[in-house]
Amino acid sequence: MKQFFKELTEYSHHFNQKLIEVFIDNPDKISEKAEKLYNHIINAHQIWNNRIDPKQAVFGVWELHPVQDLKGIENKNYEHTLQILNDYDLKLIINYSNSKGQLFSNSIQDMLFHIINHSTYHRGQIATEFKRQGLEPLVTDYIFFKR
Repeated sequence: MKQFFKELTEYSHHFNQKLIEVFIDNPDKISEKAEKLYNHIINAHQIWNNRIDPKQAVFGVWELHPVQDLKGIENKNYEHTLQILNDYDLKLIINYSNSKGQLFSNSIQDMLFHIINHSTYHRGQIATEFKRQGLEPLVTDYIFFKR
């Protein structure tokens, strides 16, 4: 199971990096919404990693970062997730509170899957924004990554 989650994490990281390249190469065509959505992806990833394995001060859910910082943040998130996969039992239950202070408990496995699924969902929204701005959306389907 850990190997599967490692592959999912690599998939998400790969396409998050590709999106950063589009952001850097087309600054005049990136909508404010696409920028907010991408920052939300990396912020949420960092927040969920830190719920499992607290390492750093947590970003705000909708905090914006300079484009030149995105690659470094994404890389840190990726490395942190890989460390979690190496160091933790995926069935371990983590107690945490959400941004509203509500208490929840989930397995690490469920939390890691949420990170991947959440990122995929918002990359789809970014693809729609790219179309609206005249940019060719990236094909980010998992099966294309595996080919």
